[in-house]
Amino acid sequence: MSMKLQALIIGLVILVADQLSKLAALKYFAESPVEVLPFFNFVLVWNRGVSFGMFSNAHDYGPYILAALSMAVVAGLAFWMRSVSYKPLFIALACVIAGAFGNVIDRLVHGAVVDFLDFHIGAWHYPAFNIADSAIVLGIAFVIVDSIFLEPKRNKAETKDA
Repeated sequence: MSMKLQALIIGLVILVADQLSKLAALKYFAESPVEVLPFFNFVLVWNRGVSFGMFSNAHDYGPYILAALSMAVVAGLAFWMRSVSYKPLFIALACVIAGAFGNVIDRLVHGAVVDFLDFHIGAWHYPAFNIADSAIVLGIAFVIVDSIFLEPKRNKAETKDA
């Protein structure tokens, strides 16, 4: 299976899982949080901003501005992907793009992103998030690790082989 096809399948699985889980959150967690473990709840939170709720006080056109910015980032990542030949990096970028699409869909349909995963210690709660956010964070984390640790080793190996 080609690298592009694998990335497309992974991206579609992320997007479908994200949207289905958000539909479940809207159906089952709208009334009240559901405690799953002493440190984890399912909740329904409308994130009208970006990460950690920043810029959430935007006007009615805020979701469209944030969706447009997300799509600009997606376009940049898609352009970058054209030159990527390292499969794990290609798939990481596909994860970021799929997560961004998941959150853009929410902004356009609901005017806000549906967040529902709530981890906490006592009264301290990490900001609620969703599957799309997880794909974005994990994909970006790999891109950072790759650029700092793995890419220099690949470049050094390619230089030796040349």
